Amino acid sequence: MNHRTRVLLAVGVTVVLFLGVQFGALALIEPFHESERQAVENPDDPTNSVVYFAIILVATAFMLVTFKYDVEWLIKALIIGVSVMLAWFVFAELVPPVATVGSVNVIAALGAIAVGAGLLFYPEWYVIDSTGVIMGAGAAALFGISFGLLPAILLLAVLAIYDAISVYRTEHMLDLAEGVMDLKIPVVLVIPTSLSFSYLESGSTDDVLDDTTASSDGDEPVPSTDPDSVAADADGSDDSPDESAAEADALERDALFIGLGDAVIPTILVASAAYFLDVGTISVPGIALNLPALGAIIGTIAGLLVLMHMVLKGKPHAGLPLLNGGAIGGYLLGAIASGLSLATALGF
Repeated sequence: MNHRTRVLLAVGVTVVLFLGVQFGALALIEPFHESERQAVENPDDPTNSVVYFAIILVATAFMLVTFKYDVEWLIKALIIGVSVMLAWFVFAELVPPVATVGSVNVIAALGAIAVGAGLLFYPEWYVIDSTGVIMGAGAAALFGISFGLLPAILLLAVLAIYDAISVYRTEHMLDLAEGVMDLKIPVVLVIPTSLSFSYLESGSTDDVLDDTTASSDGDEPVPSTDPDSVAADADGSDDSPDESAAEADALERDALFIGLGDAVIPTILVASAAYFLDVGTISVPGIALNLPALGAIIGTIAGLLVLMHMVLKGKPHAGLPLLNGGAIGGYLLGAIASGLSLATALGF
């Protein structure tokens, strides 16, 4: 199997992981609603997006400080703790309470503890990915039922702009990536292109393909090839030696990495659309789904495929402009197809 085929299969697995986060979030909407896990009193308040974005800025500054003073273990402890908490939320809703101690679902509790133990003692790529899907689905569902349509759209738009600025202008996300990758925590999804790949033995920033944005659960950007290494010929051709070399290098990597936040953030709109809109309902056992939510899913995956195509050319790119843009565009098309006016779809 040649390099290109292996990378294309890895892209397919990436799509499956994204779909796992999205449909997992949809499956958790009703259970979280019944358990009253909505995080805010007024989900339609646009200032919720402002507060969330401010938390992201504070979290980014905190992580930069921890790397500067060599106390990265604080980030690792925090992310593992959040992973256990989100795993508990998910398992408590989905695992039948066949054994309980008081009001505690014993099997769910043991599952959450196992997640933390796996991350602490054996953070191989499949442990990271499994935890990432669980965390991503739980976080997206929690935020989806807590952000109304307008706040969710505003959040995605602001984060897409922030991602572009932090990658293409300030580049401060690259500083975070240098340390985060070596912590081996579920801030990224790791997709091997080789059966011999071991995240425990690699995972340095030199092996990474995609630049992504940070999210509230600690998802950090991971750098691609040096932007200065990608250049066009004087005549504007796309076949320059540097670009061809960058593309060849991208195809020969042992794994693809993409930030967990790239899966979580657009899925917030997917969950919000399914939760707050009662139009275009699609009957699917076990999940809440309607046409606007399906449109957001399709738009996100379309953005992901475009992103991966661009990244596999060997160029660094911010993830959220394409992913969030695809999610918003797909959502609006699905909402209009359901008979909603544009103003209603935007939450006005």
